[in-house]
Amino acid sequence: MSHPKGLYLLFVTEMSERFSYYGMRALLTLYMVSALFSMDGASQVYGTFTSLVYLTPLIGGYIADRYWGNRRSILTGGSFMAIGQLLLFFSACAIHPSIHEEGGMIDASVDNSLSIILMMCGLGLLIIGNGFFKPNIVTMVGDLYEPNDRRKDSAFTIFYMGVNVGALFAPLVCGLFEGDIFDPGRFKWGFLIACIVITTSMLIFYLFKSTYLVTPEGRQIGLAPVTTSQSKEQADHQPLTRKDYRHMLVIVILSLFVISFWAAYEQAGVSLTFFTDQQTDRVFFGWEMPTSWFQSFPAFFCVALAPVMSWMWPKLGKYEPHPVNKLAIGLLLLSISYFIISMGVKDVPVGVRVSFLWITSLYFIQTVGELALSPIGLSLVNKLAPRRFASLMMGIWYLSTSVSNYLAGQLSTLYPDGSSAPKSILGYEITTLNEFFFLFVIMSGIASLLLFALSPVIKKMMED
Repeated sequence: MSHPKGLYLLFVTEMSERFSYYGMRALLTLYMVSALFSMDGASQVYGTFTSLVYLTPLIGGYIADRYWGNRRSILTGGSFMAIGQLLLFFSACAIHPSIHEEGGMIDASVDNSLSIILMMCGLGLLIIGNGFFKPNIVTMVGDLYEPNDRRKDSAFTIFYMGVNVGALFAPLVCGLFEGDIFDPGRFKWGFLIACIVITTSMLIFYLFKSTYLVTPEGRQIGLAPVTTSQSKEQADHQPLTRKDYRHMLVIVILSLFVISFWAAYEQAGVSLTFFTDQQTDRVFFGWEMPTSWFQSFPAFFCVALAPVMSWMWPKLGKYEPHPVNKLAIGLLLLSISYFIISMGVKDVPVGVRVSFLWITSLYFIQTVGELALSPIGLSLVNKLAPRRFASLMMGIWYLSTSVSNYLAGQLSTLYPDGSSAPKSILGYEITTLNEFFFLFVIMSGIASLLLFALSPVIKKMMED
Protein backbone atom coordinates (compact mmCIF):
# COMPACT_ATOMS: atom_id res chain seq x y z
CA MET A 1 0.00 0.00 0.00
CA SER A 2 1.74 3.17 -1.22
CA HIS A 3 1.62 6.49 0.62
CA PRO A 4 2.39 10.08 -0.43
CA LYS A 5 5.98 11.25 0.03
CA GLY A 6 4.76 13.95 2.39
CA LEU A 7 4.02 11.26 4.97
CA TYR A 8 7.69 10.37 5.13
CA LEU A 9 8.75 14.02 5.50
CA LEU A 10 6.37 14.30 8.45
CA PHE A 11 7.69 10.93 9.70
CA VAL A 12 11.29 12.23 9.75
CA THR A 13 10.28 15.56 11.31
CA GLU A 14 8.28 13.91 14.08
CA MET A 15 10.95 11.25 14.61
CA SER A 16 13.62 13.92 15.12
CA GLU A 17 11.45 16.02 17.42
CA ARG A 18 10.58 12.95 19.49
CA PHE A 19 14.27 12.01 19.66
CA SER A 20 14.90 15.44 21.11
CA TYR A 21 12.04 15.18 23.59
CA TYR A 22 12.58 11.60 24.75
CA GLY A 23 16.33 12.08 24.98
CA MET A 24 15.69 14.95 27.37
CA ARG A 25 12.93 13.05 29.19
CA ALA A 26 15.17 10.02 29.77
CA LEU A 27 17.59 12.24 31.68
CA LEU A 28 15.29 14.80 33.29
CA THR A 29 14.27 13.13 36.57
CA LEU A 30 17.72 11.60 37.02
CA TYR A 31 19.23 15.05 36.44
CA MET A 32 16.91 16.68 38.98
CA VAL A 33 17.54 14.15 41.77
CA SER A 34 21.30 14.29 41.17
CA ALA A 35 21.67 17.68 42.84
CA LEU A 36 18.49 19.77 42.60
CA PHE A 37 15.43 18.06 44.15
CA SER A 38 14.24 15.10 46.20
CA MET A 39 12.42 12.23 44.49
CA ASP A 40 9.03 13.69 45.44
CA GLY A 41 10.09 17.13 44.24
CA ALA A 42 11.37 15.75 40.95
CA SER A 43 8.12 13.83 40.46
CA GLN A 44 6.06 16.98 40.94
CA VAL A 45 8.20 19.04 38.58
CA TYR A 46 8.08 16.24 36.00
CA GLY A 47 4.30 15.88 36.29
CA THR A 48 3.69 19.63 36.00
CA PHE A 49 6.07 19.95 33.04
CA THR A 50 4.66 17.05 31.03
CA SER A 51 1.12 18.18 31.89
CA LEU A 52 1.75 21.63 30.44
CA VAL A 53 3.51 20.09 27.43
CA TYR A 54 0.20 18.51 26.47
CA LEU A 55 -1.97 21.46 27.55
CA THR A 56 -0.48 24.09 25.24
CA PRO A 57 -1.44 22.20 22.02
CA LEU A 58 -4.97 23.46 22.70
CA ILE A 59 -3.71 27.03 22.25
CA GLY A 60 -1.33 26.16 19.44
CA GLY A 61 -4.08 24.34 17.56
CA TYR A 62 -6.40 27.33 17.83
CA ILE A 63 -3.76 29.77 16.58
CA ALA A 64 -2.94 27.50 13.64
CA ASP A 65 -6.59 27.01 12.66
CA ARG A 66 -7.37 30.70 13.00
CA TYR A 67 -4.24 32.57 11.93
CA TRP A 68 -0.94 30.85 11.18
CA GLY A 69 -1.59 27.51 9.54
CA ASN A 70 0.26 24.28 10.31
CA ARG A 71 3.61 25.01 8.66
CA ARG A 72 4.38 28.27 10.43
CA SER A 73 3.24 26.81 13.74
CA ILE A 74 5.54 23.78 13.36
CA LEU A 75 8.58 25.92 12.53
CA THR A 76 7.85 28.32 15.41
CA GLY A 77 7.36 25.45 17.85
CA GLY A 78 10.52 23.67 16.75
CA SER A 79 12.55 26.86 17.20
CA PHE A 80 11.27 27.36 20.75
CA MET A 81 12.09 23.74 21.60
CA ALA A 82 15.63 24.04 20.24
CA ILE A 83 16.28 27.07 22.46
CA GLY A 84 14.71 25.25 25.42
CA GLN A 85 17.07 22.29 25.00
CA LEU A 86 20.00 24.72 24.79
CA LEU A 87 18.99 26.26 28.13
CA LEU A 88 18.93 22.79 29.70
CA PHE A 89 22.48 22.35 28.40
CA PHE A 90 23.51 25.61 30.08
CA SER A 91 21.70 24.53 33.26
CA ALA A 92 23.80 21.37 33.47
CA CYS A 93 26.94 23.38 32.66
CA ALA A 94 26.28 25.56 35.71
CA ILE A 95 25.43 22.76 38.17
CA HIS A 96 27.74 21.72 41.00
CA PRO A 97 27.66 18.40 42.89
CA SER A 98 26.32 18.74 46.43
CA ILE A 99 27.92 15.46 47.51
CA HIS A 100 31.64 14.81 47.30
CA GLU A 101 32.75 11.40 46.04
CA GLU A 102 35.45 11.14 48.68
CA GLY A 103 33.61 10.18 51.83
CA GLY A 104 30.19 10.99 50.39
CA MET A 105 30.03 14.23 52.43
CA ILE A 106 27.27 16.76 51.71
CA ASP A 107 28.47 20.29 50.94
CA ALA A 108 25.82 22.62 52.35
CA SER A 109 27.46 25.66 50.74
CA VAL A 110 26.63 24.54 47.17
CA ASP A 111 24.11 26.87 45.51
CA ASN A 112 22.51 25.51 42.34
CA SER A 113 19.83 28.17 42.05
CA LEU A 114 21.17 29.33 38.65
CA SER A 115 20.87 25.79 37.30
CA ILE A 116 17.29 25.59 38.56
CA ILE A 117 16.39 28.92 36.92
CA LEU A 118 17.94 27.92 33.59
CA MET A 119 16.24 24.52 33.74
CA MET A 120 12.83 26.06 34.45
CA CYS A 121 13.23 28.56 31.60
CA GLY A 122 14.26 25.73 29.27
CA LEU A 123 11.29 23.60 30.28
CA GLY A 124 9.03 26.63 29.77
CA LEU A 125 10.21 27.06 26.19
CA LEU A 126 9.76 23.34 25.55
CA ILE A 127 6.18 23.66 26.81
CA ILE A 128 5.42 26.59 24.48
CA GLY A 129 7.19 25.01 21.53
CA ASN A 130 5.40 21.71 21.87
CA GLY A 131 2.09 23.57 21.93
CA PHE A 132 2.70 24.90 18.44
CA PHE A 133 4.32 21.74 17.11
CA LYS A 134 2.29 18.79 18.40
CA PRO A 135 -1.28 19.28 17.09
CA ASN A 136 -0.23 20.67 13.75
CA ILE A 137 2.09 17.97 12.50
CA VAL A 138 -0.49 15.29 13.36
CA THR A 139 -3.23 17.21 11.53
CA MET A 140 -1.10 17.42 8.39
CA VAL A 141 -0.87 13.62 8.21
CA GLY A 142 -4.62 13.40 7.64
CA ASP A 143 -4.60 16.32 5.20
CA LEU A 144 -2.39 14.36 2.79
CA TYR A 145 -5.33 12.06 2.03
CA GLU A 146 -8.90 12.30 0.83
CA PRO A 147 -11.40 12.40 3.73
CA ASN A 148 -12.56 8.79 3.25
CA ASP A 149 -9.22 7.29 2.20
CA ARG A 150 -8.89 3.86 3.84
CA ARG A 151 -5.12 4.31 4.04
CA LYS A 152 -5.48 6.79 6.91
CA ASP A 153 -5.33 4.26 9.78
CA SER A 154 -2.23 2.74 8.20
CA ALA A 155 -0.71 6.20 7.67
CA PHE A 156 -1.18 7.15 11.32
CA THR A 157 0.35 3.85 12.42
CA ILE A 158 3.39 4.52 10.18
CA PHE A 159 3.60 8.06 11.52
CA TYR A 160 3.34 6.73 15.07
CA MET A 161 6.19 4.36 14.35
CA GLY A 162 8.27 7.47 13.57
CA VAL A 163 7.48 8.74 17.05
CA ASN A 164 8.86 5.53 18.49
CA VAL A 165 11.93 5.34 16.28
CA GLY A 166 12.94 8.65 17.82
CA ALA A 167 11.97 7.46 21.28
CA LEU A 168 13.97 4.25 20.76
CA PHE A 169 17.32 5.79 19.92
CA ALA A 170 17.08 8.90 22.10
CA PRO A 171 17.67 7.24 25.52
CA LEU A 172 20.38 5.03 24.02
CA VAL A 173 22.33 8.02 22.68
CA CYS A 174 21.58 10.62 25.34
CA GLY A 175 21.79 7.97 28.07
CA LEU A 176 25.49 7.54 27.29
CA PHE A 177 25.92 10.85 29.10
CA GLU A 178 23.95 9.91 32.20
CA GLY A 179 25.45 11.61 35.23
CA ASP A 180 25.01 10.97 38.94
CA ILE A 181 25.17 12.74 42.29
CA PHE A 182 28.95 12.96 42.01
CA ASP A 183 29.01 14.27 38.43
CA PRO A 184 25.65 15.92 37.57
CA GLY A 185 27.28 18.16 34.96
CA ARG A 186 27.72 15.15 32.67
CA PHE A 187 24.03 15.38 31.73
CA LYS A 188 24.76 18.48 29.65
CA TRP A 189 25.95 16.51 26.62
CA GLY A 190 22.66 14.63 26.38
CA PHE A 191 20.75 17.91 26.39
CA LEU A 192 23.06 19.37 23.74
CA ILE A 193 22.51 16.37 21.44
CA ALA A 194 18.75 16.87 21.83
CA CYS A 195 19.18 20.51 20.82
CA ILE A 196 21.19 19.64 17.70
CA VAL A 197 18.68 17.02 16.53
CA ILE A 198 15.58 19.26 16.77
CA THR A 199 17.44 22.10 15.03
CA THR A 200 18.40 19.79 12.16
CA SER A 201 14.84 18.50 11.79
CA MET A 202 13.46 22.02 11.48
CA LEU A 203 15.96 22.79 8.72
CA ILE A 204 14.90 19.65 6.79
CA PHE A 205 11.21 20.53 7.21
CA TYR A 206 11.78 24.08 5.99
CA LEU A 207 13.65 22.96 2.88
CA PHE A 208 11.19 20.28 1.71
CA LYS A 209 7.79 21.42 2.97
CA SER A 210 6.66 23.03 -0.30
CA THR A 211 7.77 20.06 -2.41
CA TYR A 212 6.07 17.21 -0.55
CA LEU A 213 3.30 18.60 1.67
CA VAL A 214 0.53 18.61 -0.92
CA THR A 215 -2.90 17.00 -1.39
CA PRO A 216 -3.50 14.26 -3.97
CA GLU A 217 -4.53 17.06 -6.38
CA GLY A 218 -1.25 18.90 -5.79
CA ARG A 219 -2.65 21.69 -3.55
CA GLN A 220 -0.33 22.94 -0.81
CA ILE A 221 -1.45 22.02 2.72
CA GLY A 222 -0.67 23.62 6.05
CA LEU A 223 -0.83 27.24 4.83
CA ALA A 224 -2.53 30.09 6.68
CA PRO A 225 -6.29 29.36 6.71
CA VAL A 226 -7.53 32.64 5.23
CA THR A 227 -6.00 35.26 2.95
CA THR A 228 -8.70 37.94 2.66
CA SER A 229 -11.21 39.56 4.97
CA GLN A 230 -14.03 38.17 2.82
CA SER A 231 -12.86 34.58 3.15
CA LYS A 232 -12.31 35.11 6.88
CA GLU A 233 -15.90 36.33 7.26
CA GLN A 234 -17.19 33.34 5.32
CA ALA A 235 -15.18 30.95 7.48
CA ASP A 236 -16.50 32.55 10.68
CA HIS A 237 -20.15 32.06 9.64
CA GLN A 238 -20.07 28.45 8.42
CA PRO A 239 -22.45 26.76 10.88
CA LEU A 240 -21.60 23.44 12.49
CA THR A 241 -24.11 20.66 11.90
CA ARG A 242 -25.64 18.38 14.53
CA LYS A 243 -23.35 15.65 13.26
CA ASP A 244 -20.33 17.92 13.83
CA TYR A 245 -21.36 18.59 17.42
CA ARG A 246 -22.01 14.88 17.98
CA HIS A 247 -18.59 13.94 16.64
CA MET A 248 -16.88 16.60 18.74
CA LEU A 249 -18.64 15.21 21.83
CA VAL A 250 -17.31 11.74 20.99
CA ILE A 251 -13.75 13.14 20.90
CA VAL A 252 -14.27 14.70 24.34
CA ILE A 253 -15.74 11.48 25.81
CA LEU A 254 -12.91 9.31 24.49
CA SER A 255 -10.39 11.88 25.71
CA LEU A 256 -11.67 11.38 29.25
CA PHE A 257 -11.08 7.63 29.03
CA VAL A 258 -7.50 7.87 27.82
CA ILE A 259 -6.56 9.92 30.91
CA SER A 260 -6.25 6.75 32.97
CA PHE A 261 -4.13 5.12 30.25
CA TRP A 262 -1.50 7.85 30.05
CA ALA A 263 -1.46 8.50 33.81
CA ALA A 264 -0.30 4.89 34.23
CA TYR A 265 1.81 4.71 31.08
CA GLU A 266 3.76 7.89 31.85
CA GLN A 267 5.10 6.35 35.04
CA ALA A 268 7.96 5.36 32.73
CA GLY A 269 9.50 8.78 33.23
CA VAL A 270 9.12 8.88 37.01
CA SER A 271 8.25 5.96 39.33
CA LEU A 272 9.30 3.26 36.84
CA THR A 273 12.60 5.11 36.36
CA PHE A 274 13.09 5.10 40.14
CA PHE A 275 12.17 1.40 40.22
CA THR A 276 14.61 0.60 37.42
CA ASP A 277 17.38 2.64 39.04
CA GLN A 278 16.98 1.36 42.59
CA GLN A 279 15.31 -2.05 42.45
CA THR A 280 16.06 -3.64 39.07
CA ASP A 281 19.10 -5.82 38.48
CA ARG A 282 20.77 -4.06 35.53
CA VAL A 283 24.06 -6.00 35.54
CA PHE A 284 24.79 -8.16 32.48
CA PHE A 285 28.08 -10.12 32.43
CA GLY A 286 29.68 -7.56 34.74
CA TRP A 287 28.37 -4.52 32.83
CA GLU A 288 25.64 -2.32 34.35
CA MET A 289 23.13 -0.97 31.83
CA PRO A 290 22.33 2.75 32.30
CA THR A 291 18.93 3.34 33.88
CA SER A 292 17.82 5.62 31.04
CA TRP A 293 18.35 2.86 28.46
CA PHE A 294 15.35 0.99 29.81
CA GLN A 295 13.15 3.82 28.51
CA SER A 296 14.05 2.61 25.01
CA PHE A 297 12.29 -0.69 25.62
CA PRO A 298 8.72 0.55 24.88
CA ALA A 299 9.91 2.29 21.73
CA PHE A 300 11.80 -0.82 20.58
CA PHE A 301 8.71 -2.95 21.03
CA CYS A 302 6.59 -0.32 19.29
CA VAL A 303 8.86 -0.15 16.24
CA ALA A 304 8.90 -3.96 16.05
CA LEU A 305 5.17 -4.40 16.53
CA ALA A 306 3.70 -1.40 14.67
CA PRO A 307 4.04 -3.00 11.20
CA VAL A 308 2.53 -6.21 12.57
CA MET A 309 -0.44 -4.39 14.12
CA SER A 310 -0.93 -2.28 10.98
CA TRP A 311 -1.04 -5.47 8.90
CA MET A 312 -3.13 -7.39 11.39
CA TRP A 313 -6.17 -5.10 11.74
CA PRO A 314 -7.31 -5.28 8.07
CA LYS A 315 -6.57 -9.01 7.95
CA LEU A 316 -9.15 -9.64 10.69
CA GLY A 317 -11.85 -8.57 8.24
CA LYS A 318 -15.29 -8.59 9.84
CA TYR A 319 -13.69 -9.60 13.14
CA GLU A 320 -11.62 -6.41 13.34
CA PRO A 321 -12.61 -4.56 16.55
CA HIS A 322 -14.33 -1.21 16.23
CA PRO A 323 -11.92 1.70 16.95
CA VAL A 324 -13.70 2.39 20.26
CA ASN A 325 -13.17 -1.24 21.32
CA LYS A 326 -9.52 -0.99 20.31
CA LEU A 327 -9.14 1.83 22.83
CA ALA A 328 -10.79 -0.32 25.51
CA ILE A 329 -8.44 -3.20 24.64
CA GLY A 330 -5.48 -0.86 25.08
CA LEU A 331 -6.67 0.05 28.58
CA LEU A 332 -7.21 -3.61 29.47
CA LEU A 333 -3.69 -4.57 28.36
CA LEU A 334 -2.26 -1.74 30.46
CA SER A 335 -4.09 -3.09 33.50
CA ILE A 336 -2.71 -6.58 32.82
CA SER A 337 0.86 -5.25 32.56
CA TYR A 338 0.70 -3.69 36.01
CA PHE A 339 -0.96 -6.78 37.45
CA ILE A 340 1.98 -8.90 36.29
CA ILE A 341 4.65 -6.63 37.78
CA SER A 342 2.65 -6.20 41.00
CA MET A 343 2.76 -9.98 41.41
CA GLY A 344 6.46 -10.03 40.52
CA VAL A 345 7.39 -7.62 43.32
CA LYS A 346 5.04 -9.02 45.95
CA ASP A 347 6.77 -9.28 49.33
CA VAL A 348 9.92 -7.66 47.86
CA PRO A 349 11.18 -5.00 50.31
CA VAL A 350 12.35 -1.57 49.23
CA GLY A 351 15.97 -1.65 48.09
CA VAL A 352 16.06 -5.31 46.99
CA ARG A 353 16.72 -5.72 43.26
CA VAL A 354 14.61 -8.01 41.07
CA SER A 355 15.11 -9.45 37.59
CA PHE A 356 14.95 -7.04 34.65
CA LEU A 357 12.39 -9.42 33.08
CA TRP A 358 9.63 -7.90 35.24
CA ILE A 359 10.05 -4.36 33.93
CA THR A 360 10.63 -5.73 30.41
CA SER A 361 7.37 -7.71 30.52
CA LEU A 362 5.51 -4.63 31.70
CA TYR A 363 6.87 -2.50 28.86
CA PHE A 364 6.09 -5.19 26.24
CA ILE A 365 2.43 -5.57 27.22
CA GLN A 366 2.00 -1.82 27.63
CA THR A 367 3.33 -1.28 24.12
CA VAL A 368 0.78 -3.64 22.59
CA GLY A 369 -1.88 -1.67 24.45
CA GLU A 370 -0.39 1.62 23.30
CA LEU A 371 -0.56 0.53 19.65
CA ALA A 372 -4.20 -0.43 20.10
CA LEU A 373 -5.01 2.97 21.62
CA SER A 374 -2.79 5.85 20.56
CA PRO A 375 -2.55 5.76 16.72
CA ILE A 376 -6.17 4.65 16.47
CA GLY A 377 -7.18 7.57 18.69
CA LEU A 378 -5.28 10.05 16.50
CA SER A 379 -6.95 8.65 13.40
CA LEU A 380 -10.38 8.91 15.05
CA VAL A 381 -9.85 12.56 15.93
CA ASN A 382 -8.77 13.34 12.39
CA LYS A 383 -11.84 11.60 10.95
CA LEU A 384 -14.38 13.07 13.36
CA ALA A 385 -13.19 16.67 13.82
CA PRO A 386 -14.84 19.35 11.64
CA ARG A 387 -12.26 20.46 9.08
CA ARG A 388 -11.97 24.08 10.27
CA PHE A 389 -11.44 22.92 13.86
CA ALA A 390 -9.07 20.05 13.05
CA SER A 391 -6.02 21.33 14.95
CA LEU A 392 -8.14 22.65 17.82
CA MET A 393 -9.80 19.27 18.33
CA MET A 394 -6.40 17.59 18.17
CA GLY A 395 -5.40 20.01 20.93
CA ILE A 396 -8.41 18.90 22.99
CA TRP A 397 -7.31 15.28 22.49
CA TYR A 398 -3.89 16.21 23.87
CA LEU A 399 -5.58 18.06 26.73
CA SER A 400 -6.49 14.66 28.17
CA THR A 401 -2.81 13.72 27.99
CA SER A 402 -2.02 16.94 29.84
CA VAL A 403 -4.31 16.00 32.69
CA SER A 404 -2.96 12.46 32.79
CA ASN A 405 0.67 13.60 32.87
CA TYR A 406 -0.01 15.88 35.82
CA LEU A 407 -1.80 12.97 37.49
CA ALA A 408 1.17 10.73 36.67
CA GLY A 409 3.51 13.04 38.55
CA GLN A 410 1.20 13.21 41.56
CA LEU A 411 0.71 9.44 41.63
CA SER A 412 4.46 8.93 41.42
CA THR A 413 4.87 10.69 44.78
CA LEU A 414 3.11 7.63 46.27
CA TYR A 415 6.05 5.45 45.23
CA PRO A 416 7.29 3.76 48.45
CA ASP A 417 10.70 5.12 49.40
CA GLY A 418 11.33 3.01 52.47
CA SER A 419 10.27 5.66 54.95
CA SER A 420 8.29 4.55 57.97
CA ALA A 421 5.37 6.84 57.15
CA PRO A 422 2.85 5.12 54.81
CA LYS A 423 1.44 6.99 51.82
CA SER A 424 -2.22 6.90 50.92
CA ILE A 425 -4.75 8.04 48.28
CA LEU A 426 -8.52 8.06 48.80
CA GLY A 427 -8.08 5.78 51.80
CA TYR A 428 -5.90 3.32 49.85
CA GLU A 429 -2.72 2.94 51.91
CA ILE A 430 0.52 2.23 50.08
CA THR A 431 3.52 0.78 51.91
CA THR A 432 4.85 -1.74 49.37
CA LEU A 433 5.66 -1.87 45.67
CA ASN A 434 2.90 -4.43 45.17
CA GLU A 435 0.30 -2.00 46.54
CA PHE A 436 1.70 0.85 44.47
CA PHE A 437 1.56 -1.02 41.16
CA PHE A 438 -1.84 -2.52 41.93
CA LEU A 439 -3.24 1.01 42.08
CA PHE A 440 -2.76 1.22 38.29
CA VAL A 441 -4.34 -2.21 37.81
CA ILE A 442 -7.53 -0.89 39.39
CA MET A 443 -7.49 2.48 37.66
CA SER A 444 -7.00 1.30 34.07
CA GLY A 445 -9.07 -1.86 34.54
CA ILE A 446 -12.17 0.06 35.63
CA ALA A 447 -11.75 2.50 32.71
CA SER A 448 -11.48 -0.41 30.24
CA LEU A 449 -14.63 -2.15 31.47
CA LEU A 450 -16.60 1.11 31.48
CA LEU A 451 -15.55 1.93 27.91
CA PHE A 452 -16.54 -1.54 26.73
CA ALA A 453 -19.95 -1.01 28.36
CA LEU A 454 -20.49 2.39 26.75
CA SER A 455 -19.13 1.46 23.31
CA PRO A 456 -22.57 0.78 21.72
CA VAL A 457 -23.73 4.30 22.62
CA ILE A 458 -20.49 5.91 21.43
CA LYS A 459 -20.57 3.98 18.14
CA LYS A 460 -24.10 5.23 17.49
CA MET A 461 -22.98 8.82 18.08
CA MET A 462 -20.21 8.32 15.51
CA GLU A 463 -22.60 7.25 12.77
CA ASP A 464 -23.12 9.74 9.95
